[in-house]
Amino acid sequence: MSFRTFPHALCNPAKPVTGFAFALRLPAWLAAATSVLLLQPACLALPSFARQLNMQCIACHTEFPVLTDMGRQFKLSAYTMSAELSNLPPVAVMLQPSFTHTAAAQDGGAAPGFGDNNNYAMNQVSLFYAGRLFGPYATKWFGADAASVLNKIGIFSQTTYDGVGKAWAWDNTELRFADAKTVGEHAVQYGAYLNNNPTMQDLWNTTPAWGFPFSGSGLAPTPAAAALIDGGLAGQVAGLGAYAMIDSRLYLDVGGYRTLGARFQKSVGVDPADEAQISGLAPYWRLAYTKAAGGGTWEIGTFGLAAKTYPGRDASAGTDRLTDLGFDAEFQKTFGLGDFTALVSAIHEHASWNASESLGNTANGSDSLTEYKATVDYLWDKTYGLAVQYFATEGSADGLAYPDSQTGSPNSDGLVLQANYLPLNKTTGPAFWPRSNIKLSVQYVMYNRFNGSSTNIDGAGRSARNNNTLYLEGWIVF
Repeated sequence: MSFRTFPHALCNPAKPVTGFAFALRLPAWLAAATSVLLLQPACLALPSFARQLNMQCIACHTEFPVLTDMGRQFKLSAYTMSAELSNLPPVAVMLQPSFTHTAAAQDGGAAPGFGDNNNYAMNQVSLFYAGRLFGPYATKWFGADAASVLNKIGIFSQTTYDGVGKAWAWDNTELRFADAKTVGEHAVQYGAYLNNNPTMQDLWNTTPAWGFPFSGSGLAPTPAAAALIDGGLAGQVAGLGAYAMIDSRLYLDVGGYRTLGARFQKSVGVDPADEAQISGLAPYWRLAYTKAAGGGTWEIGTFGLAAKTYPGRDASAGTDRLTDLGFDAEFQKTFGLGDFTALVSAIHEHASWNASESLGNTANGSDSLTEYKATVDYLWDKTYGLAVQYFATEGSADGLAYPDSQTGSPNSDGLVLQANYLPLNKTTGPAFWPRSNIKLSVQYVMYNRFNGSSTNIDGAGRSARNNNTLYLEGWIVF
């Protein structure tokens, strides 16, 4: 399965720490210090899943965390499919050592405790409990009858140490139940979930929680704007929903999210200050159609979230209204020894700043923002990978909403180039702890525009290209 931290959530450095509304009041130094915790995905194939299935990671992934049909089926089944051969608990550990170089040094340091440039860091350390809720022990502890029900409940729980912000926090966390039945002439797989990050439950790598780039530096500048659904609620909310896959073709998912209490967020390592607090319940929806065609697998779909929010948890001026609507498509095919995946997505956000304008957080009464991404990922012989992505953000100019932009514009665009090497991807790993894996990556992020401009983006002569970033990283999972 693909598992991204918060999002990057706790994964994507090219993503902001939070959504547009949250970014209105979040100081830039805090965003930099917590970018790994709140934007970085811990996206990977977990050895605990591989041991439970008695399969290597390549059964569920091309280049992890890109899911195959088998990986999507495993997630659809609530992480509970098992070969019944492992007696090991469903635990795993991930380490992400890294090196970051930006085209121009960052005056004052990339983050507290780090230099202006050429920084080494343990990007993150994550502890996982993931697989069947009671691992391989349900029958032993509760008996066969109870186990027949309990083994339909799965969990993905991640706790992450942010090596940039120097703090522990909960990360992507989900509890799922799944079953299957026949309704008339239709085969239906259905389930329910409880999680803390919208789109975490999705089966494709086109939605924000598990989208490319799957990891990135917390020590490089990143654009300031993103839709609320794109990491802006990660770790701050609890969402309950239900899903169904009909005839292995039509996927439906409906849920709702509420902001967790400030005391609880602090207890799990999340700082609730300045966040966009949901008023009531924010509905989430997902519709996707998938079909085998052209020798591969196609998917096309839509997803979205609608929320009334108190900006900065301040209810004195009423609520803002944000509606995010996304569209996505994916094609995946194997050519001989090569695995090819193409992904496209767009998210359009309309924001009515009824409260934020009154509080002086925005200059406009309403704004719009659209994110575009197009990605091609290729893995040769399950070992050598190349990926390229074009990304762009376009939106309304608003000097108060985007104070770090010289023009008040959120517009940014550029390319992400990445090469990967997975030396253990086809092997079983060490005998004492099987199914361990390693991924070594070289990533280069190039900006054409950054926060609305290509030149003099900060008023001090720093251009968009000064933020181009070379990022070296190892993912060690065991």
